[in-house]
Amino acid sequence: MGEPIHIEIVFAQPQEAIVKALRLPQGSRVGDALAAAAGDADFSGVDLTNAPVGIFGRLARRDHELKDGDRLEIYRQLVLEPKAARRARARP
Repeated sequence: MGEPIHIEIVFAQPQEAIVKALRLPQGSRVGDALAAAAGDADFSGVDLTNAPVGIFGRLARRDHELKDGDRLEIYRQLVLEPKAARRARARP
């Protein structure tokens, strides 16, 4: 089976971020890491089932196999689309 892998799982909010280190068996997938995070009270209230996720800023599917050292990011919905926000700030 091999040595376990170590990953980091992150969920950023406007005022704080949840950052946790996980140790998983080799061959673990994104879905496995999310299931492990679901048992952590810090992730309560985070939609781990439907939220888009990525590894180092690139979208990832839940069946993607994780590698040692990966940083799994849980993305939250945007309040306002970035272009619309810039336009709103630029208005006099």
